[in-house]
Amino acid sequence: MKIPITCKVITMTDNEVSMEAFSKLQDSSYRVGNDFRPEIFEATIAENAEDHMTKLLLKWNYPWEGVVTDLKTGLKKSAYQTKNRLNRIACAVSHYRLWAVCAKTDQPILIMEHDAIFTRGLKDYKSIIEDSRFDIIGINNPIGNTRKSHEFDNMVQQSSDAIVSIPTIDSFDVPQGLAGNSAYIIKPRGAMMCIRAASEHGLWPNDALMCKQLIPRMGVTRKYYTNTQQVVSTTTR
Repeated sequence: MKIPITCKVITMTDNEVSMEAFSKLQDSSYRVGNDFRPEIFEATIAENAEDHMTKLLLKWNYPWEGVVTDLKTGLKKSAYQTKNRLNRIACAVSHYRLWAVCAKTDQPILIMEHDAIFTRGLKDYKSIIEDSRFDIIGINNPIGNTRKSHEFDNMVQQSSDAIVSIPTIDSFDVPQGLAGNSAYIIKPRGAMMCIRAASEHGLWPNDALMCKQLIPRMGVTRKYYTNTQQVVSTTTR
């Protein structure tokens, strides 16, 4: 049975940079022969980030400066470079809202950020979903898109499996997850785990909260299907 692909792209529709990036993402999906159409998901933005957090009963629990050890998890929470804190919060809330959609609909979702771009047709979606023990699967090329990206890539490529457990590239107390969060498939159980983590530990930047220390059964495809466009970040500025 063919599994329909729901692809949601976090996009700021009133932002020219974001909309241009989404258009390039959509064009790339067509060029590589995907039989699905990426759809805009209206992003939470700085102006409504706090309101969305309140409505979702979320509280931010991540430092803006320095490094703080989280006593409950034992993880080091290192501050991200962020000029406007609400932009960082807005990004995390946007991902959280899509986790909620995934959990509510009980269907997997391919979540993408507007600056992602397809480099390979996603023909293996059915096997990734059905034949995988993983609840969250990253499909993005790690090179240049995560810390110690070459080490990350080397460990993934050493495996013969189509989907590989998130590699360990740092000490046990450093959150380690996907190679950037610009493109990943999330199943309902994975979405529920992310939602639960945000409830138990507070909301963190999504790529920190989605770490293998908090969310088990996370993996990455050995074949990479996406990369990132070279556009101005709407999160760090």
